[in-house]
Amino acid sequence: MNSLKLIKKEVEIKNRAGLHTRPAATLVKLASKFKSEFYLYQDDMSINGKSIIGVMTLCAEQGSKLTLMFEGEDEDEAASEIEDYFSRGFDEL
Repeated sequence: MNSLKLIKKEVEIKNRAGLHTRPAATLVKLASKFKSEFYLYQDDMSINGKSIIGVMTLCAEQGSKLTLMFEGEDEDEAASEIEDYFSRGFDEL
């Protein structure tokens, strides 16, 4: 039985520098640990969360709101870890 579902999470960029190079690289590395698909949405942009170039094109500043989407066999774990990384302000708070 297929128990996959689509998980969506709303997050806000909390750190002062925004989603700059270091947290973007860490985010992609974290996302790449999982088999699930991971996308970030901002306004009308949809970005593959496992692509450093894609994540960098968001230019997400402090206060930006993003929607995270996860789908796949380990989506629960991926959503939990990645949402936690955002909530910690990319460990820059």
